[in-house]
Amino acid sequence: MTIPLPGAQVRGSKTGKPIMALLDLLGRTWALGIIWNLRSGPATFRELQQRCEKISPTLLNTRLKELKTLQLIENQESGYQLSSQGFDLFEIISPLGTWSSQWAQALMENKKS
Repeated sequence: MTIPLPGAQVRGSKTGKPIMALLDLLGRTWALGIIWNLRSGPATFRELQQRCEKISPTLLNTRLKELKTLQLIENQESGYQLSSQGFDLFEIISPLGTWSSQWAQALMENKKS
């Protein structure tokens, strides 16, 4: 599978519209989870593997390479961390966490009815 780059064909878009490239990336197994887990600070490979519920080393390595290529994370002495672009993306997706909790609560309340 190739890295979803804006301007190149990605899932859902032959022309590679930037939003479709982003959604292709975030829809990949653990891509969003890695970004979410790095919000709390840098992590070594093993620490990130633990934060990500023991993701396989192969999959983690693949996603880290993709996220680094797309300039969403960087590797520093302290470990992997979000880049400034990665932080900007996290700030945009963070409200989805609040919304999803409210949504889950509403579904549970409706299920009880």
